[in-house]
Amino acid sequence: MRKDDVLRLIDAIHRERGVDREILFNALEEALSLSVRKKLGVEEGYEVTVSRKDGTTRVVGPEGGAEGVELPSAEELGRIAAQTFKQVFMQKIREAERDKVFGEYADLVGTIVAVKVEKQEGPMLYLSLPDGQEAVLPRNERVQTERLHVGDRLRVLVKDIVKRGSRVEIVVSRKSKDFVEKLFEVEIPEIASGDMKIMKIARDPGYRTKVAVYSHNENIDVVGACLGVRGARIRNVNDELRNEKIDIIAWSGSLEELVVNALKPAKDIMVEHVFPDEENNSVFVLVPEDQKPLAIGMGGRNVRLASEIVGWGIDLKTPTEYEQELLAEGKLEDLPEEGNTEEGLSEEV
Repeated sequence: MRKDDVLRLIDAIHRERGVDREILFNALEEALSLSVRKKLGVEEGYEVTVSRKDGTTRVVGPEGGAEGVELPSAEELGRIAAQTFKQVFMQKIREAERDKVFGEYADLVGTIVAVKVEKQEGPMLYLSLPDGQEAVLPRNERVQTERLHVGDRLRVLVKDIVKRGSRVEIVVSRKSKDFVEKLFEVEIPEIASGDMKIMKIARDPGYRTKVAVYSHNENIDVVGACLGVRGARIRNVNDELRNEKIDIIAWSGSLEELVVNALKPAKDIMVEHVFPDEENNSVFVLVPEDQKPLAIGMGGRNVRLASEIVGWGIDLKTPTEYEQELLAEGKLEDLPEEGNTEEGLSEEV
């Protein structure tokens, strides 16, 4: 290879693919070294160097130092050695392109990006980012109730960037709890600014999500700030989640208050009717008869998510169920004072 050809080759690939020149020179040296060793039938001992200034190539023999041998011509290298050179050089270029893409997108991990659904192959959905780069939405990162089609535009969370051979795979998610958290940061300025903080998220993707929020500023109504004027803020999040139900929960340092808040949309539950069992990390809660179905939720979803928010198991009973249980155990004296149970349960928290 003539030295002028070397420089033209490096410049052309640099312009076309945006790969750094030094990386290309290193790839060329490695490819030439391997092809020379292939031709000579040795595994090591011969290295090719290429001048960055004028493209001059030199083969350094086993003795090293300044002792060199002439670089064989393409005809002298032979067909197999030439193929080795081409394969190695192209592989190094692809790896350099992969590393370049990886570096460009590494900072996107944990952020939300807008995408367009391009195609589906088996369980994988392939999406395009605004700059045309491909991303993949695997089945285990999809919300199973969602029906996505080619051409759909949506937002996703960049979950990971993985090097696979000579390419980069950008893995995105719509199922992750982090996706909900980032949507809240985008839609609710008080969270983005740090005036409010998401303490915990419990999610059953496609069905219901509970978000517990807190603020050191007592003047901020955390629930109202998340809802926005006429529910505009939470509606934007809800639309992106395809009408997944979202409960905003005011975080509290009081376990009893947090339990009451976490069980919403069930209401009329008194803080005084939450009884912690610290030994078993569980709480027993008295709920009004008409509120128990809401507290439990479809398939037990609401109480399960509430338990995840609280971090304790939650056992729900109506006053009637509790009374019957105590009667059966002969512990009727353990009931709350007469008149307090029903009256207390009617007071709104």
